[in-house]
Amino acid sequence: MAKKITVIGAGIVGIATACYLKRDGHQVTVVDMRPPGEYCSFGNAGILSPGSCVPQSMPGILAKVPGYLADPLGPLTVRWRYLPRALPWLARFIAAGRRERVERAADALRALLRQTFDAYAPLVRDAGCADLIRRTGYVVVYETGRSYRGDALAWKLRRERGIALEELDAAGIGRLVPALAKIYEKGVYLPEQGYVANPERLTKSLAAQFQKDGGTVLQREVLDIGLRDGAVHALETGGGSLPVETLVVCAGVHSGELTAKLGEPVPIEAERGYHVTFSDPALELPMPVSVADAKFFVTPMEMGLRIAGQAEFAGIYAEPDYARADVLARHLQRMLPGVRMADSTKWMGRRPAMPDSLPVISASAKHRNVYYAFGHGHVGLCGGAPTGRIIADLVSGRRPSIDVAPFRVDRF
Repeated sequence: MAKKITVIGAGIVGIATACYLKRDGHQVTVVDMRPPGEYCSFGNAGILSPGSCVPQSMPGILAKVPGYLADPLGPLTVRWRYLPRALPWLARFIAAGRRERVERAADALRALLRQTFDAYAPLVRDAGCADLIRRTGYVVVYETGRSYRGDALAWKLRRERGIALEELDAAGIGRLVPALAKIYEKGVYLPEQGYVANPERLTKSLAAQFQKDGGTVLQREVLDIGLRDGAVHALETGGGSLPVETLVVCAGVHSGELTAKLGEPVPIEAERGYHVTFSDPALELPMPVSVADAKFFVTPMEMGLRIAGQAEFAGIYAEPDYARADVLARHLQRMLPGVRMADSTKWMGRRPAMPDSLPVISASAKHRNVYYAFGHGHVGLCGGAPTGRIIADLVSGRRPSIDVAPFRVDRF
């Protein structure tokens, strides 16, 4: 039975969800204060990795934090004024690094993300943007064998879940990515992974097709949510009141503000990341490369070469600190000595991060006409289409292809 559905959020998760709901014949309206493809969907590293089953918090993470914070080129920074507000989330994050919890999270992430290419295929085909999906694999590199061995558990988790891996020595790295500096002793090639050559164009193309298919996109800010008799009946927006029959919240970092209004608070944090894109780098990479110790990706995109990473805790609304982007540029120069660094642009985005690294993909536990799809952290692009397909199943009363219990909104 067709329903009238309102989706809050026009990032890749919201747009992919809207596309799958529209394919089921529902009448779908997307509401967002910005046009489709903004926020993280604009500036992420573009990685499509069905093998991204390793949670961010791992055993021993607490011991590494002081070193990260002390290193001016390190991957983590916390604005000290924000630290008291971040502490409860950080405590949950560290607790999520216990071995048994890591194993369960890896199982759940693998089940969700192994669908990535399959779930995107019909969407990009219909939208005429299948050229954006590049199934090249990617390489993870380490400067020392010691640092590679320090990630042994992460690689073990991947192997145990059927992810194809090829270990590389320095010569093997050089054969796959000749432009890299000869400073990497160990590496791993993941042949079944890939990337999106322009994440913004992907989201905007899917949104355009959604509208061609009869969907509606409204650029409005959601100010409040009207509740009545155990259900949402309206959204109060900057452009007036919108009646609601069924609501899906896909609002990224702002989802926590909305779930709080619905009486279902969740521990979501804005884990801020940066990128620098070089429009004329004067070299080509055959595939993305991740430098494991510094925790960034370099991705060849249709608009140039992008380096993306960093984890900054400063809240949703603090101004960007583009010194963090400058750190990435310094890493890139060391990694790719031949790169041309003129004509660059910098960007900051806010990853919607849950402390256990699992998104919320769930029916509301309190409201009969509300569904949630947010909190994907580092795997929002990868998880966008699989999440949309699952939400369409839940809304239509079908049984999803995976167990969604690990992603429930009330798990905390």
